Amino acid sequence: MVEGETRPNVPAWFWALAVGAILFEGAGALLFANSLTLDSATLPLDQRAIYDATPQWMTIAWAVAIGTGLIGAVGLILRRRFAEPALLLSVIAVAVQFSGIFLVRQLRELTPEDHLLVPVIILVLAYALWQAAKLSRRKGWLS
Repeated sequence: MVEGETRPNVPAWFWALAVGAILFEGAGALLFANSLTLDSATLPLDQRAIYDATPQWMTIAWAVAIGTGLIGAVGLILRRRFAEPALLLSVIAVAVQFSGIFLVRQLRELTPEDHLLVPVIILVLAYALWQAAKLSRRKGWLS
């Protein structure tokens, strides 16, 4: 953007999406923070088995997904270009994190089929946020 040029106005849906992104990523950050202090002994046996079977690389991928997603959401609020690559990295990290459900045999066996919908929804939402940031950059709404 040339100095003195004003940024184009964005539609109201952009602001709703940006605030929704902050809320979505913030909720994920709270869940992640809670998981770090969780005592697995307090969980029901089926949940404890899943918790104990979860490899550390999935937790690291979750941290990356949440961290970059939150950075990307802040980038949307600030209307900055870094939102797009941050949200792309978040999508990739979400995909890596949830791939563990299929790659780790014990997790695959322990995870009930009806629990597979939430990871799919999270992946779709993360992808949608990245696509919205990509569109916003192309429209010149991010600088």
